[in-house]
Amino acid sequence: MPIYGYCRISTPQQNIERQVRNIAAAYPAAHIVREVYTGTACRGRKELDKLLHTVQPGDTIVFDSVSRMSRSAEEGCALYETLYNRGVTLCFLKEPHINTDTYKQALRRQIGAVPETGSAAADRFVSGVMEALNRYTADLAQEQIRLAFAQAQKEVDDLHRRTREGILTARLNGKQIGQTPGRRLNVKKAAPCKEQIQKYSRDFDGTLTDAECIKLIGIARNTYYKYKRELRAQAEP
Repeated sequence: MPIYGYCRISTPQQNIERQVRNIAAAYPAAHIVREVYTGTACRGRKELDKLLHTVQPGDTIVFDSVSRMSRSAEEGCALYETLYNRGVTLCFLKEPHINTDTYKQALRRQIGAVPETGSAAADRFVSGVMEALNRYTADLAQEQIRLAFAQAQKEVDDLHRRTREGILTARLNGKQIGQTPGRRLNVKKAAPCKEQIQKYSRDFDGTLTDAECIKLIGIARNTYYKYKRELRAQAEP
């Protein structure tokens, strides 16, 4: 059965290779799926969504940790249950105690046979005790899953809180956070691109349309118009 390793980072600046190495070390045959996704930006997880539509019963998805599957405890538990019911095996390298195989083993350890004592009252009592034990075992396993996802969400929430507190402290100490208001960011490629716009655009010294300039210079449409606005602003008396 296919084994998939799902690796996710929150920003393009982070390095995804650590997750790739961890999964490849434990599952050398795993097909690695990479995704750059910011959970708070609600941009969607296209690669994970594709994977969820691809996997079949008996397939395996490996995560470096539960936080790579979901940042929300509620969402993570719901997704875990959905995949478990579909027969998909889930493995978490940092939280092996909630792997689906571990969960299945906990359920298999439940007492299945109900001994007969010869007394109807005693049989009903023993049956009730066994049913309660089975329910307790299943509930305990589910609680471990919920706790793992809740801990992952707490770690992210704590990180965001510490970041906000650090920024506030820096500002109170007079430090500038981010770009100074009103100051334009000087990108290395901006100057040569602006020179070409002035040279080729018919709005300046050239004869080309905007579409022709964009194609010739090879920059994004939004960037092109941004540079044009800045050039016009510079030309104003």
